[in-house]
Amino acid sequence: MSLLLGVIADDFTGATDIAGFLVANGMATTQLIGVPADDIEVDAEAIVISLKSRSCPADEAIAESLQALEWLRAKGCKRIFQKYCSTFDSSKEGNIGPVADALLDALDDSLTVVCPALPINGRTIYNGYLFVNGVLLEESGMRNHPITPMTDSSLMRLMEAQSAGRCGVVPAEIIDEGVKAVKAALEAARAEGKRYMVLDSITDTHLDIVGEAVMDMPLVTGGSGLGAGIARALKQPDLADAEDAAKAGAAQPGRGVVLAGSCSTMTNRQVALYKAKAPSRAVEPERCMANAEGYGKELAAWVLDQPSGPDSLSPMLHATADPETLQTIQKKYGAKASNAIEQTFAVVSGILAEQGTTRFVVAGGETSGAAVKALALSGFAIGPQIAPGVPWVRAIDKPYSLALKSGNFGAETFFFDCQMPEALAGLNLADK
Repeated sequence: MSLLLGVIADDFTGATDIAGFLVANGMATTQLIGVPADDIEVDAEAIVISLKSRSCPADEAIAESLQALEWLRAKGCKRIFQKYCSTFDSSKEGNIGPVADALLDALDDSLTVVCPALPINGRTIYNGYLFVNGVLLEESGMRNHPITPMTDSSLMRLMEAQSAGRCGVVPAEIIDEGVKAVKAALEAARAEGKRYMVLDSITDTHLDIVGEAVMDMPLVTGGSGLGAGIARALKQPDLADAEDAAKAGAAQPGRGVVLAGSCSTMTNRQVALYKAKAPSRAVEPERCMANAEGYGKELAAWVLDQPSGPDSLSPMLHATADPETLQTIQKKYGAKASNAIEQTFAVVSGILAEQGTTRFVVAGGETSGAAVKALALSGFAIGPQIAPGVPWVRAIDKPYSLALKSGNFGAETFFFDCQMPEALAGLNLADK
């Protein structure tokens, strides 16, 4: 099997996000955790390397990304995709821009594109501005993100602030003209000395056009929507191909748990809906900071005390908070609270795995990273999508099935959608 695409993702949920879209478009895909060892062999059309580099120091993000690039190139991969979130989660200093600079330099190229659009989940780009469900990024719930609050919607300004080089826009009017027009606009930008070009994308049709236009560039950067457009350009699968590609990662039955660490608007709604029907317990930030190990053991014991048959809804631990509460916590404790909550969820995950839990539904990129590291997983086979951007994945070396959800992804019923069919029998969904 030929390796057609290599993806370097800046967190675990972002990695499963794009991997799910690649599989849905018929590309046999494997996700690997961290930079793989040199002797790891993978037979796949796409390999997604999941890093935890979104909010670490920029030099660490650059170093890990370059190591991932070196590994992919050693495997013969000629198309590299830098994957980040569809809401462009980053600080003013990075890490998206610094990593893109380093990858471009390593590939000896002078131009790449910026396109986090994912219309099916409400992320669109017009005139270089990023919108979330019809409102500017800076007016969305991302303004209150505890780690990477987004207060500017201009992808050009964001990219120029954190990278070396000028940034321009290929507007929707040019993209509507087709692949040749997009390619011509990119070549003109290269001649003008531009280093980055934001690609307007309002619809999936736009993503198909830009996907074909950029599919042979040494480096592209963006979200899973652009990844899907490139996948469709590289091959035109029929439905059977997509179904076959997803079989390896299909969810397996077993005892489950829901771990919700995201404080996004949608995760708050999902938690509120689910806890009205399922056993749930709130995670207290102060207790996490006081003793993550001891508190994690207490929370794990609570989970194990809950009903666990196939007809039972999985118990949930949640650290969600409304924007006002979140701001109070961040003002009082800063990053210490987020780090302590991650550590607590890691303790919980490790204990539950040791005690026979095999299905982990995790909301939030940082929480997902903590859980995956605690389970000591080396990679996933990618399964069918539960919601756009959220596939089931199955560990390639251990008996675990996981759903790793970016904060704002999924419908309000997402946590129910991850349950065993027996647990939903007789449940009045209209009454949730």
